[in-house]
Amino acid sequence: MHLTAFFASALVVTIVNAHPGHDIATEIKERAAMMEQMSHRSLNHCAEEIRRSGMEARSVARRNALAAQLMTERGLTGRTAPIDTSHKSSKDYTLDTPVSTIFATNATCILSPEVTEGPYYVTGEYIRSDLTETQAGVKLHLDIQVLDIKTCKPVPRAYVEVWHTNATGVYSGVVANGNGNSADKTNTKKSFNRGVQQTTADGVVQFGTIFPGHYTGRTVHTHVMVHTNAVALANGTIKDTTASHVGQFFYDQDLITLVRKTSPYNTNKQSLTLNNRDGILTQASTRGDPFINYVMLGETSVSGGLLGWIAFGIDTTLAKKVSAAGQFTGN
Repeated sequence: MHLTAFFASALVVTIVNAHPGHDIATEIKERAAMMEQMSHRSLNHCAEEIRRSGMEARSVARRNALAAQLMTERGLTGRTAPIDTSHKSSKDYTLDTPVSTIFATNATCILSPEVTEGPYYVTGEYIRSDLTETQAGVKLHLDIQVLDIKTCKPVPRAYVEVWHTNATGVYSGVVANGNGNSADKTNTKKSFNRGVQQTTADGVVQFGTIFPGHYTGRTVHTHVMVHTNAVALANGTIKDTTASHVGQFFYDQDLITLVRKTSPYNTNKQSLTLNNRDGILTQASTRGDPFINYVMLGETSVSGGLLGWIAFGIDTTLAKKVSAAGQFTGN
């Protein structure tokens, strides 16, 4: 998919500080420099290998099995197709649409460009698949696949880390102005919507979480980091100060609109930045497609939850040092 037309209105983007003391303009500049060093900016060259190796067929089966499992657990009897014209699809899917059509890998839309780790990255996250804890919101299950951008092969035994805000736009693990109630010092001890998983032989991890909320200055997004040399610790966390990939995933504006109508998203008083006004997303869209593909698990609304998936390539030889706002320890 070509997103040029969609982002044409964002050629001039208003840059604001998403968090006090954090300069998005600087982050965009740093990210641009990283992208210029990438030998490949998409996985188009991997399309044939993905099909030939059977990776695409396995991805279809895996995502369909996860959707069926989630629907059974929730007593759901129907599933709609993607509903947006871009990452829901340009087709009108029905319940009779083959899963091979819905879940097939789109080899032209699987790049998650490099970005910086942002101001609220916390090291020492728990190795776990369920990140929800007690957070309320629309259930979101993610199927993430990591490939070697040079060889087009899966990256096994790497640790994939994700983190995002809760439904009202607050990150766990950090106390700061602009991040919820800065007087609540207990937030440094919280870890909701953060976690790590190790990739399978097919380079896959799956997480259960909630759909992210938004905060002033940024559109809705999920952070992702890949560690190829991390060490698992006895307390169930990982230790690594470098990353082979730092990125962000994004979501269709139509989907964001649907979710924001539900509770507790509709209690969020922070101003919403639209996708086409987000400086980091606008930049990312010029080099690839960092959007999550998804289906609604319920038949008529997002209340039944969402299944989202994405694949992206990394340079396994990279070892970028990362900077953290906080760190979980053995204590």
